[in-house]
Amino acid sequence: MKLTLSNQLNNAFTIFLSLLVEAMPFLLLGVLLSGLLLLFIDERKLIAAMPRNPILGAFVGSCVGFLFPVCECGNVPVARRILMQGAPLPVAVSFLLAAPTINPIVIWSTWVAFRDQPEIVVLRVVFSLAIATIIGCVFSVQKDLRPILQTAVARSVPQPVAVDKAPIKDQTLALLESGSFLLGGTGKPIRMDNTVLQASLAASTAKKPLSYRLSLLLENTVQELRELGGVLILGSAIAATVQVIVPREAILSLGMSPVTSILAMMLLAGLVSICSTVDSFFALSFASTFTSGSLLAFLVFGPMIDLKGIGLMLSIFRPRAVIFLFALAAQLTFLLTLFINLYVS
Repeated sequence: MKLTLSNQLNNAFTIFLSLLVEAMPFLLLGVLLSGLLLLFIDERKLIAAMPRNPILGAFVGSCVGFLFPVCECGNVPVARRILMQGAPLPVAVSFLLAAPTINPIVIWSTWVAFRDQPEIVVLRVVFSLAIATIIGCVFSVQKDLRPILQTAVARSVPQPVAVDKAPIKDQTLALLESGSFLLGGTGKPIRMDNTVLQASLAASTAKKPLSYRLSLLLENTVQELRELGGVLILGSAIAATVQVIVPREAILSLGMSPVTSILAMMLLAGLVSICSTVDSFFALSFASTFTSGSLLAFLVFGPMIDLKGIGLMLSIFRPRAVIFLFALAAQLTFLLTLFINLYVS
C-alpha cells in the first residue's frame, strides 16, 4: 500500500513538473507581449482600431491570435492587458478563447500530426473561430463589466460613464469611484482614472530612452509572473492530482459511441491540460479508436477550457463568469462535433 501511494505521489509530481515546464515558457511569452502592449504600443490607436460592433469585434478578436502566437497559458495576460487598456469585451473574450488555437504554431503542429486527415486541421480552426466569435457576441450584452471582473481588473477598466457630459451627481459618483487624484499644473485635482493613468504612462514612456522603457518592461514582467505564476502552479497541481486519482482507462472506456466518445475526450482534454502546441500529437494516439468528432472535441475544447486555464481565467473574471463561459464552450463544442459524428464521419 505504501509502495502504491509512493508511486502515485511520484507520478503526480512528475506530471506536475511536466505541466509547469511545458506551460511556463508560453506564460512568459504572454507576459512579455502584455508588457510590450503596455510600454511600446500606443493603446489609444490600438483601441481606436478595434471594431465596436459586437459581431465584428468578436471575429477580429478571434483572429488576433494569429498575430500573437501564445497558448492557453500565455493568452491570459495579453487578454487582461488589452481589456485594461479599454478593448471591447467581445474582443478580449474571443481572443482569450481563440488565441490558443488560431495561431501559426498550433496550426502547423496540427498539420504535422494529422497530415493524412487535413479535414481535422481545417475543422479545428473553423470550430474554434466560430465558438470564440459566438461567445464573444454573447458577452457583448454585458454593458457594465464590474460584476463579472475581478476587483483589481475592474478598477483599471475604463468605465462607460462620460464624466464631462454627465450630470453633476453622476460626475461626483464617478470621481468617488475612481478613488485617486493627481494635481494638475494649475494645482487643481485631476481624476486618476484608467484613462488618465494610461495617457500619463504613454506620454511619459514615449519621451524616455529605450533603456528606461526596457527597465519598466522588466518590472511589469516580474509583477505579472509573480501573480499569474502562482495561479499556474496551483492549476498544474490540481491537474496532476486529478490525472493520478482518476484512471485514464475509465475515461477511455466511454469512447465507443458518437455521444460518449465526445464527452470522454472533452473530459480528458480538461483533465490532462496539455499545451495546445503539442496536444495534436496526444490526440493522434487515439485516432485509430476514437471518432473524428471526438478528436475534434479534444482539440477544440482543451485549449479553451482546462484545469490550469480555468485558474488563470480566474485572475480576470469572477467565478460565475468563468462557469458561464465554460458552459457555453462545452455546449457549442459538443453540438458541432456531434454533427461531425452523426452526419459527416
